[in-house]
Amino acid sequence: MKHNAEVQESRHDGIKWTVVVVLVALAVAGNSYFSDQALLYRVLGVVILGVLAAIVALSTAKGRELALLAQNARKEIQRVVWPTRQETVQTTAIVLAAVALVGLVLWLIDTLLGWLMSGIIG
Repeated sequence: MKHNAEVQESRHDGIKWTVVVVLVALAVAGNSYFSDQALLYRVLGVVILGVLAAIVALSTAKGRELALLAQNARKEIQRVVWPTRQETVQTTAIVLAAVALVGLVLWLIDTLLGWLMSGIIG
C-alpha cells in the first residue's frame, strides 16, 4: 500500500518541478519585462516568486530529502569543536610563515635561473 502512495507522490513530483521551473521563469521574465518599474517592486516580485518556488520544491520527495540533509548538517555543525582564538592565531602564523618561506625559495630559484639564462644567452 505504501508503495502505491510513493508512486503516486513521485508522479506528482514531476508536476511540482514543472511548477517550480515555471515560477522561476516567470521571475526572470517578469524582472526583464518590467525593467522600467522601480527596483523595489521587481525585487519583491522575484523574492515572492522565489519563495513560492522554494515552497513547491520543498514539498517534493527530493525537497524533503534536502530539508532533512540541511537539518542533519546543522546538527553536525553544532557538534564540531571549534578551535580557540589562540589555536587559530598560531595556525595562521604557521601558514603565513610557510607561505613566505616558499615564496622566498621560489624567488631565489627564479633569480638564479634568470641569472643563469642571461649568462648563457648573453
